[in-house]
Amino acid sequence: MTHRHSANRLHPEWLDRVRLPSGARALEQDEEWCELEEEGSWHRLRFHNYAAIFRKPGLYEHVFYGLLKCCSPERVASMLETTVLEQSGTPSEHRVLDLGAGNGMLGEVLRARGFKHILGVDLLPEAKTAAERDRPNVYDDYLVADLVEFDAATRAAIAKFAPTCITCVAALGFGDIPPRAYFNAVSMIPAGGFVAFNIRADFLDTRYAYGFSELVRRMTARNVMRIESMQRYQHRLSVRGEPLWYTAIIATKLDEITPDMLVEP
Repeated sequence: MTHRHSANRLHPEWLDRVRLPSGARALEQDEEWCELEEEGSWHRLRFHNYAAIFRKPGLYEHVFYGLLKCCSPERVASMLETTVLEQSGTPSEHRVLDLGAGNGMLGEVLRARGFKHILGVDLLPEAKTAAERDRPNVYDDYLVADLVEFDAATRAAIAKFAPTCITCVAALGFGDIPPRAYFNAVSMIPAGGFVAFNIRADFLDTRYAYGFSELVRRMTARNVMRIESMQRYQHRLSVRGEPLWYTAIIATKLDEITPDMLVEP
């Protein structure tokens, strides 16, 4: 299946209407921004204002995948496919819960690699609208839900889908998806299922004794999760053109996560 945004991530309609800050001071990722021209004037748009970005067709791909060379969907999907095949399975056997699905960038790659059943979940209604607009055939269904609260209707919808794998790309470590939301999502897959995610490399350092970093350490130390594959790689460029290093992890869920594994800041 070919989707209209697959071939070229730079979008002609944004070429002269988006500019990265010139000579900007070093910014944290969640502080980064670009300038956008609309109706004859330029204004600043923060990268983490995803709702505003998703409302504009092609802008997300143009900035993150065209200008900043993000490669994480391909990297994580490739590692997950390899792990599944190594364990004598096939991607088509799995039902994937794509957490923090956004406008469907990862879902598109997963489907191209043979994962035929994918459920998107995101907190933002703008993300669902963008996915349905840009990639209408990627997801079996798409839920707008807050998995921190994890109401009965959302839980029932995920249970009905019966996921055997959870993916989460470029959405952990900056508060976009809190550890409790990830904890609730992982609780919905059975033992033997896969978890696939990426996170900024230094966020796994032991100095981060809380949040997602500590959750990963506790899950592995207590044999709740077995790491199958781990790679450090360049996720994308910063607005200053410097590499941002992430770690991608594919793991097998061995047992249930217990609430005491959560250490929330």
